[in-house]
Amino acid sequence: MSREEIFERITRIFREEFDDESLVIVDETNAGDIEDWDSLAHVELVLSMEKEFGLKFNIKEVGELANVGEMADLIMRKLA
Repeated sequence: MSREEIFERITRIFREEFDDESLVIVDETNAGDIEDWDSLAHVELVLSMEKEFGLKFNIKEVGELANVGEMADLIMRKLA
């Protein structure tokens, strides 16, 4: 799966989670960029990504992520 395909799926998850079809997600997007992205939304995003990609993340991996681009890179590494 290409990084572009992964990013498309991540964008869909964000749009569903925040109920906003116009939401634009880029590599640099982080919790400060989306008003409703609080700790609960963060957990729900991680769980949705685990389900979408058939992966499990550990707390350390998730805690080290600074933005959506890093999440996409982590997913690519785990799928490789």
